[in-house]
Amino acid sequence: MADCELCGAMRVSTRQVTMGRAIVQACKKCMEKLGLSEQKTAPGFAQLNNSKNPTSGGYGGIGKRGKDIMLKNEKELDQKFSRIVTQAREARGWDKRELAKRMAEKINVINNVESGKRPTDAVIRKLERTLDITLMVEARPDENRQIKSGNLRGFTLGDFLNDGKE
Repeated sequence: MADCELCGAMRVSTRQVTMGRAIVQACKKCMEKLGLSEQKTAPGFAQLNNSKNPTSGGYGGIGKRGKDIMLKNEKELDQKFSRIVTQAREARGWDKRELAKRMAEKINVINNVESGKRPTDAVIRKLERTLDITLMVEARPDENRQIKSGNLRGFTLGDFLNDGKE
């Protein structure tokens, strides 16, 4: 989760886009509104970056190799995922060790999830399947923005562009 540098929406899924000569982080809504497309990397550079760091998913060494859930642009991990997992596990009467055994994972993975550390996509799918819960929810930007709120957010590129249109 990041902040959109164009509209200032906080904690939304963003992509790197080229706007003029600048590379900025933009949410899906701004990309559609302004007709921007994701910054592309030449195929040779993409292969070079992936060969240097085998665990990289192509995003600067963050994450693990596999499907990029951001490509869907429609679902994100529920902010209360740790509470949902804990409640579902306790409702079944399982302890952490039992859940880990049924998922074929280590107990440390369960401890990390229940303490609020974001799990990998594979672990999310295992949790959903094992506990019969839904952790991935529809992505929606935070529409509550405050323009004159002091230190919450600064003047964004979107504010500048909107001032120019008026």
